[in-house]
Amino acid sequence: MPQPHTERVLRRSRAAVALLAVGAALAGGLVPGSATASSHREAPLIAADPTVDNTDLYAFVSPDKPDTVTVVANYFGLQEPNGGPNFYPWAENAHYDINVDNDGDAKADLTFRYTFDTDDRRKNATFLYNNGPVTSINDENLLFRQNYQLELIDQRGGGKVLLRNARSAPSNTGAASMPDFRVLRDQAIAKVPGGGLSYAGPAEDSFFADLRVFDLLYGGNLSEVGQDTLRGFNVNTIALQIPTSMLALKGDAKRNPVIGVWADTERQSIKLSPGQAKPDGPFVQVSRLGNPLVNEVVAPAGLKDAFNGLTPDQDGEVKALLDRVTDPELPKLVEQIYRIPAPAGPRADLVEIFLTGVTTKAGGPIKADLNSQLDNADVMAHMFTPSEMLRLNTSIAPNAKPNRLGVLGGDQQGFPNGRRLTDDVIDIAIQAMEGAAQSGALVQALATGDKVDANDVAFEHKFPYVAVPGNAAVNSAVSTKVETKSSVLGDLPAGALIGGALGALVLLGGTVYLWRKRPSKARHRSTRPW
Repeated sequence: MPQPHTERVLRRSRAAVALLAVGAALAGGLVPGSATASSHREAPLIAADPTVDNTDLYAFVSPDKPDTVTVVANYFGLQEPNGGPNFYPWAENAHYDINVDNDGDAKADLTFRYTFDTDDRRKNATFLYNNGPVTSINDENLLFRQNYQLELIDQRGGGKVLLRNARSAPSNTGAASMPDFRVLRDQAIAKVPGGGLSYAGPAEDSFFADLRVFDLLYGGNLSEVGQDTLRGFNVNTIALQIPTSMLALKGDAKRNPVIGVWADTERQSIKLSPGQAKPDGPFVQVSRLGNPLVNEVVAPAGLKDAFNGLTPDQDGEVKALLDRVTDPELPKLVEQIYRIPAPAGPRADLVEIFLTGVTTKAGGPIKADLNSQLDNADVMAHMFTPSEMLRLNTSIAPNAKPNRLGVLGGDQQGFPNGRRLTDDVIDIAIQAMEGAAQSGALVQALATGDKVDANDVAFEHKFPYVAVPGNAAVNSAVSTKVETKSSVLGDLPAGALIGGALGALVLLGGTVYLWRKRPSKARHRSTRPW
C-alpha cells in the first residue's frame, strides 16, 4: 500500500508538465515538429538566436576518472564548418548555466555559470578570422578570441569564481588556417580548482540519428533509415568534469549518489537603436534542456517559447502541456502506421522514467531502484518534486563496453540513467515509448530503429570526450574527421593540398595576402574510443 507521500508523488508526477519530456525524449523526433535534430531550433524565439540555443545535454560518470562526473552541454547547432567570415562565437551578455539538483526539490543546488567576452583584433583592418596559420591558442595570427569566466553559484545565490579569463578554443576555420586543431583544443582545457576540468569551444556534433521521420515515420515501412543527418555539422560545446563529492548532497556520494542535471541559457535584455543593440535590463531564461528531444516534439507551437522560460520547479503549472503527456501521441501514430498496439494508459512507466527517476519509492510499475533522488539517504521525501531533468546515479561504475541501448540493453550506466555520448537515444526512446521498460522486452518489430547506431566520428577516451570539429563542407564527400596535418593531406582534394603546401592566398580589397604555414610542434595524440 503506497504511503501518503508516495501517493502525492504519483499525483504530482502524472500532472507535471515535465512529462512532456517523456513524449519528446521518447518520441525521439518521430512526431512532426519544427526541429531538425535533438533540441536544435525547437522553438520560434530560440530558433532566431542560435548562439544561446541548447541542443543536447549529456551527464555520465567519467570513464577514465570514475570519481568524477562529466557534463557536456552543446549549443549553436547545425554549424556548417565553412560558415565564415564570422564563424560561430559564443554570445556575450549571456549566461550559459549547468544546474545540479541533488535533493530532489527541482531547484538548483549548484549552478556552474559560464560567461564569455570577446577580444576582436580585426577592427577595420580585415574581415579575416585569422591572417595566417594558427598553431597555438595564443598565436598572433588568431584575430578573433573569446575568454570566459566560470562561476559556481550555490542554492542561496552565493557565488565563487572558479576560472577567470579562461580561453575558449576558436572555430576551426580550415586546414590551411589551423593545420592541427587538436593542439588548440587541448590548450583550451583548463584545470578547475578542486580537481576538475573545463573546456569551451567547438566540437563535432555528438548527436547521431536519421531524421527522415517526417515522411510517414521513416517512409511508413522503415525503408528511409541509415543516414546520419547530423554528419559533418559542428556545435559549440561546454564540457565540465567535476569530482562527484562536489556534486553530491552534503558532499557524500556514497549516501547520496543520485543527481539531477539540466542546462539553461539566459540573455540580458537589450535596447535597440539604429546599428546598435545595447544590453540594458535583467537576464531572462531563453533556453532549457534536460532529457533530449523535449520541447520541439510535445509542446504545441504556442507554448514552446514558454517552456524554454520555465524552471523545473514550475513544470506542473501549465495544464495545456499536461494534457498532451500521460496519453502520448507517438504510440498511437506507430499503431496507425505499423499496426503495433499502443500500450494502455495512463503511462505510469513514463512518469517514473522521466519525472521521478526509476525507484520503488515512487510506487511505479518498474520494480527497481536506479536513479531517483528519492534513493538518496539524506533527501527529505516530502520536499521531492517530480520534474523534467536528466538524472544520474553516480555509484554505478562505467561500462568498459557500453551498450548503445543503455538500461534497455542491460547497461545501467546509460540513458535514461544520465546520458553518455554513445547512447542511441532515438532507438531507446522508441522502445521505451512502446512499453519496453515496463515489459522488460524490446518490441522486435522496431528493434532495428533508425539504423544509425553510432556517431560517424569516434568519441575520445579522455576529457573532453567529444570529437574534434570537422572542417570539410557538409555537402562535400570529404571526411569530417580531421586528426593532424598528415591526415588532412590524405583527405583533402588536390586544390586544398596545393593550398596547404604553398600557403593560403587571400585577395582582400585589391591587396593580396600570402602566408606560409608554420609546422606544428605538438605531437599527435591518440583518439581511441572509450
